Amino acid sequence: IIHLYLFLRYTLFSFYVTDAQFGYGQFQCQGMSSDDALLTEKIYYNKMLYLQYNSSGGKIIGYTKTGRAIADILNRDVFLKDQKKHLQHCKRWITLEPKVRLRLTKAPADSEHPATLVCSVYNFYPKDILVTWLKNGEKVTSEVTSTESLPSGNWLYQRHSYLEYTPTHWDKISCMVEHPSLEKARIYDWEAMPEFVRNKIILGTLGLIVGVVSSSAGLIYYRSNVPGK
Repeated sequence: IIHLYLFLRYTLFSFYVTDAQFGYGQFQCQGMSSDDALLTEKIYYNKMLYLQYNSSGGKIIGYTKTGRAIADILNRDVFLKDQKKHLQHCKRWITLEPKVRLRLTKAPADSEHPATLVCSVYNFYPKDILVTWLKNGEKVTSEVTSTESLPSGNWLYQRHSYLEYTPTHWDKISCMVEHPSLEKARIYDWEAMPEFVRNKIILGTLGLIVGVVSSSAGLIYYRSNVPGK
């Protein structure tokens, strides 16, 4: 039966028949997020539970005399390390990493800013997620609006966050996403704005500054050449 156990635990479901004897394995991955993921493996032989592994307990338990003898053999480092790998697979199965897209759109007509940056987060599970804007590494709290986690279908979700913003070439704007499927927060720098659009904004700003300076210089020259001044 030890060979049967090793065979079953590496296949999702199988059976073994010899003189009307049979066995099967039941593998379950449960949880709402990677934080509460629970992996269980059960081995039955002739309809009787022989062995069970539960990730919350961290070891294999035998339920018959033969099962306990096998469990003593299997509860060695090599098998327990293997089970930890299975648990990591389980965590990935019950969570799905979000896909993130940054884009630039026009700001609302009543906005004080010419543009709105949109951080769209797609196809993630579970729905609990945190989307934050960063400006030069600091969290932005004003001029920010966000949707709730909206169902996309197939148990997946999406969320969109909006930042009304006046683009500059010196500010670094980023979208930070935190989700149970991620080991740590991921930061996405704003790079979706086409270079020619960015250049137009920068050149337009520089042109305005040059125009103001030129006008001021012209006014000074004019006043300096007015008789009696």
